Amino acid sequence: VQLQASGGGLVQAGGSLRLSCAASGSISSIYAVGWYRQAPQKQRELVAAISSDGRTDYADSVKARFTISRDNAKNTLYLQMNSLKPEDTAVYYCNANPPRRSWGQGTLVTVSS
Repeated sequence: VQLQASGGGLVQAGGSLRLSCAASGSISSIYAVGWYRQAPQKQRELVAAISSDGRTDYADSVKARFTISRDNAKNTLYLQMNSLKPEDTAVYYCNANPPRRSWGQGTLVTVSS
């Protein structure tokens, strides 16, 4: 199952975006999936994860601002991002958690101050 992120763009600080991650097959076949991001000059990090039974986990930097969800019927993963900050600027990826070796193209989120 391949995962492909979309929905990024340019937004002002304090704004919102919703990212989507489309699976090429059944996303329910993947027990846990997550959203990752990589900012310039920084390592890729896990920002949010969700298991097949709906348990979620977030990086401290995005808690109370980001919400991860999955729709197994639509084979889609979402990341609702609110109260965006310039430091949220990064390329966002979706992948299994822990991640598989292959990464999709990612979607760029740019937050202007």
